Amino acid sequence: MNYGLFALTGVEAEASRKAAWNLHLWLVDKLGVGGTTNAIWIMLGGILLCMVVPYLLGSINPAIIFSKLIFHDDIRTHGSGNAGATNTLRTYGKKMAALIFILDLLKAALAIIFGSLVLGHSMGGAISGLFVILGHMFPIYYRFKGGKGVACFAMVALMLSPISFCILVPIFIAIVLLSRYVSLGSVMCVLIYPMIHHAFYRQEGWITLSGFAMMVLIVFMHRENIKRIMAGTESKLSLGRKRRKKASYEGEEK
Repeated sequence: MNYGLFALTGVEAEASRKAAWNLHLWLVDKLGVGGTTNAIWIMLGGILLCMVVPYLLGSINPAIIFSKLIFHDDIRTHGSGNAGATNTLRTYGKKMAALIFILDLLKAALAIIFGSLVLGHSMGGAISGLFVILGHMFPIYYRFKGGKGVACFAMVALMLSPISFCILVPIFIAIVLLSRYVSLGSVMCVLIYPMIHHAFYRQEGWITLSGFAMMVLIVFMHRENIKRIMAGTESKLSLGRKRRKKASYEGEEK
């Protein structure tokens, strides 16, 4: 039977057979339903899992949680109003920002691992990576107001496309050091990520497709930053010591 959109290419199917264990292949083999309509339903169930679970995981926002637990405050009432590592840095300092950044990376990593176990590295990882970022941006637990997804994107790129990640890191650092705009470095990296991934991993179409979706989402979340950069009013990253709180900051937030 033709799977249509859900069919794997010959290369992807062969890679999937050689890949680590995943729930979809195990169920298809265990039930003996390969190439049938039942196999499609199993795949659709796996896709749903890779959408819902990573989204709920991404909705757990450590910046909001720790700002309330430790400072009895809401990070979203300060600075840029976004709940992520950069606003945490400018509001609560380096140590707290480092903790938030690590936890954002961790939840993205867990989402990719989950997706890979359900549907395999390419399809499951791609879908889970996209939806953990969606959860971070629009968390269901916090009235859909979260961060901009850059930290989660970094871990997704590292786990799904390590060559792309290694190329993007020096590009990001160079742009930020030269311009002092974190937002500019973030936007430029997500814009070129899908093309770099496709150049090195042509057989992994699901990851390339999710890369374009992540690009659209993250650029959309940075639309105000882009306007300020063009107007010359975007706040720049200070490499020196800053005061613990700066309520006037309206810059980039991950």
